[in-house]
Amino acid sequence: MNGAPVSSVHHRMKSCFLLLLALMSGGLAAQAGDMKLQAQLIWATNDKESPDPKHKPVEAALVKKLQQLPFKWNNYFEVNSQNFALPPKGTQKVPMSKKCVIDIKDLGDSRVEVTLIGQGKAANKTTKPLPKGDVLIIAGDSENKCAWFVVIKQVESK
Repeated sequence: MNGAPVSSVHHRMKSCFLLLLALMSGGLAAQAGDMKLQAQLIWATNDKESPDPKHKPVEAALVKKLQQLPFKWNNYFEVNSQNFALPPKGTQKVPMSKKCVIDIKDLGDSRVEVTLIGQGKAANKTTKPLPKGDVLIIAGDSENKCAWFVVIKQVESK
């Protein structure tokens, strides 16, 4: 028989398989470390309906949390919602609308730094812990006795 002995070939195949398995599990571990987040752009108003028929009412659980805060609005509408992954110690820019972008950075230990950018200018910046089950709310000024803000929370990966 030409070439390497059968036991040597078997050993190399086993080594290649183990290397491939290690590389695959390393890739999954890197993805598992990402913080899975959801950002919602919310329009707050005392009007019964949003000025845009594409906006939908905010889910009841979030409305309950918002009503516990010292906000003066009766109705909340979701303008947009984005799910995204934030890598450990990474930064992500997330467009929420034509005029609104959030720049979010993972600081470690479930702490994030969020800069709210409205019409190309930094409108607000905050650094806070964001443990699972909690929400971070960052707001910008608006006209006509209304408000807009971004609600960020950790979500389960699907």
